[in-house]
Amino acid sequence: MGIPPFVLASASVARRRLLQIAGIEPLVCPSDFDESQVQTDDPAQLVQILAQRKAETVAPQFPSSLIMGCDSVLAVNREIHGKPANPEEARQRWQKMQGHFGDLYTGHALIDLCQNHTLVRCQVTRVYFAQLSSETISAYVATGEPLKCAGAFALEGRGGLFVEKIEGCHSNVIGLSLPLLRQMLADLGYSVTDFWYSS
Repeated sequence: MGIPPFVLASASVARRRLLQIAGIEPLVCPSDFDESQVQTDDPAQLVQILAQRKAETVAPQFPSSLIMGCDSVLAVNREIHGKPANPEEARQRWQKMQGHFGDLYTGHALIDLCQNHTLVRCQVTRVYFAQLSSETISAYVATGEPLKCAGAFALEGRGGLFVEKIEGCHSNVIGLSLPLLRQMLADLGYSVTDFWYSS
């Protein structure tokens, strides 16, 4: 079986960097899927549906390719959070999050157009946040970083300073679980190392 081109259906710089660090140089084609079309209170179901829809939206442009879609949300006290809409929303979220924990859900969809097969999975990581002063929260929000991230923080950025510990997959919190990707590729009949040499 030949190795198909690997397409990332996401504009996320963090996801692209994770793949590059793992030796995969993806073709990047951000999906324009309207996420508001999907409404559910189940975070695992939500991210899996969104990941699949994003991949499906991009797939027609790349025949005979492997398309990956991802989506992440943070659930705190059963409340689902994506990217905050504005600085005030980010500030309010951090007031609730600080000193507590949240569960970061990332949906992963792989569409193998060569084999006409689709896999959709979810990875969950628990994130414990430090206790922060209002001044620190305001300073962090002022950097603009929280507005770009599900859950209003970037583990690989300044937000990493305010995470006490995580339970589960580290890369999942950044936007893509590398261990889960390896398993999904294996389930499709590939070795992740095959993609090291295909770019």
